[in-house]
Amino acid sequence: MFARLGYELPPALIPRTVRYYLERTSHGSTLSRVVHAWVAARTDRAGSWALLTEALEADLADTQGGTTREGVHLGAMAGTADMVMRCYGGVETRDNALWLHPALPDELNSASFELSYRGQPVTIDVTSRRMHIRLHSGSAAPIRVCAEGMTRTLGPGQVWEVALGPRSPARKDHRRMPSSGYGQP
Repeated sequence: MFARLGYELPPALIPRTVRYYLERTSHGSTLSRVVHAWVAARTDRAGSWALLTEALEADLADTQGGTTREGVHLGAMAGTADMVMRCYGGVETRDNALWLHPALPDELNSASFELSYRGQPVTIDVTSRRMHIRLHSGSAAPIRVCAEGMTRTLGPGQVWEVALGPRSPARKDHRRMPSSGYGQP
């Protein structure tokens, strides 16, 4: 987006900007920690996980000082589930394909979730070393799936096992803006 507007965005500026705002945010909303956890996920996974667990505790420990008795913080609850699937699980739809590029934090040994893409139910199981993609049996049309830089067309009932690289800062993130450096873990 910055490039289209004619601005240069040096990769080092992103984590610095994230730190700047994180140090100045009061987190008065239960959604604040979810948003900051998402932003930090690719550059500071441990910090991202800490923020996510704080968001998860909002209702359990009533961290907002008595607001839980008025009702659960549904937005924050939905945000934490979305965070596991789309952010840590790396689920994205673009270019007429289901894209998967997980980046689980060390504290999260695995994640499993189901989704529907173009009418095709899909189960995804992720660990630090592998991703198991299973399309459910049925009459849905085949779908394109892009995982870790590889693309396949999968039909109902098919399974694809994808090896994942080690969890390290050197592991490249092939998300939307690779030329800017954004998304580098």
